[in-house]
Amino acid sequence: MLNRKRISSGSPWEPRVGYSRAVVAGGAIYVSGTVGVEADGTAAPDTFRQAQRALEIIGQALEQAGAGFEHVVRTRIFVTDIGEFNEIARAHAAVFADIRPATSMVQVSRLVDPAFRVEIEVDAIL
Repeated sequence: MLNRKRISSGSPWEPRVGYSRAVVAGGAIYVSGTVGVEADGTAAPDTFRQAQRALEIIGQALEQAGAGFEHVVRTRIFVTDIGEFNEIARAHAAVFADIRPATSMVQVSRLVDPAFRVEIEVDAIL
């Protein structure tokens, strides 16, 4: 059986859906799709802040897993409006400009809550 460590953010969605914020397995860390939810549970007010906040939450999960952004090798970004590319790219570059992981940005029809405009997931190697 694969040895795995589950990381929880305490989100009410995790037990409801049956997932972990992140999973550490086989020397890798897989961080689930993360939206820009503020501490009070509301969506961050604009696309840049949503991307920034999603990355903050991802950073916390990586830290709990014993890693940091420098361990990230892949990001996937799901957006509801590809026209917001520049704002999302600005937030992503603020974290990853020197790390430069492989990445994708894909427009989707919507996310789980229409207030969210961007969702980010990452893979990291320890």
